[in-house]
Amino acid sequence: MGVTSRRRVIVGGVLAAALLAATGVAANAAQSTPRATADVPADVLDLTNWKLQLPTGEDGKVDEVEQPELGKYTSEHFRLNDARDAVVFSAPTDGAHTGGSKYARSELREMKGSEKASWSTSEGTHTMVIKQAITHLPADRPHVVAGQVHGTSDDLMVFRLEGTKLYVTNQDDSHHKLITDSYKLGEQFEAKFVAHDGKIEAYYNGQLQTSVEIASDTAYFKAGVYPQSDTGSSHGEVVINSLTVTHS
Repeated sequence: MGVTSRRRVIVGGVLAAALLAATGVAANAAQSTPRATADVPADVLDLTNWKLQLPTGEDGKVDEVEQPELGKYTSEHFRLNDARDAVVFSAPTDGAHTGGSKYARSELREMKGSEKASWSTSEGTHTMVIKQAITHLPADRPHVVAGQVHGTSDDLMVFRLEGTKLYVTNQDDSHHKLITDSYKLGEQFEAKFVAHDGKIEAYYNGQLQTSVEIASDTAYFKAGVYPQSDTGSSHGEVVINSLTVTHS
């Protein structure tokens, strides 16, 4: 090989190496570019048709946050997780409670604009899907409700965890359907309610668990954490990654 040919090979190799290095730097720069992060819970969940009931205020008259304030609201009871991709609902067992209940809550209540949502289980189809994880139970009585279909004065169907046993309830029957007896705190699952034709169905990770005939003309959805304990100084906690409601 002549001198000229050797020079061409060397120069070509240097250029190729430089090009490869530049490409690698560009790729690394693209991979390290931070993604946009959420600042408040409303950046993660669509809270347009919800209001928040908090474990603060007075018994029988808890603090509530409605739109448009809810779009910017965050607190120790309603905040982003460390990854800023989910919302943490936390309620202490000694917090303020709503009228008709003795337990505190950090829970969203379905709205229709500025009015309270109220629909019939016999007209149309009403669906709520929650991707969530129950992450902490009260110490003295480790029971938590995480997701409800509610009626005029009481719940119609809820997801309820007692220790490691996860149930779907049917009105006053708190142990209507055992989903699993080995739930682990922090384990994400999909809870889904579908109300239509005078009945309510509950699904767990896409699988139908129960279908119950329940007639109500004043139903609405709730999501968040509702500890079933009012003793000691502990709390219940639920982390919600996504929440959708549809009516058709």
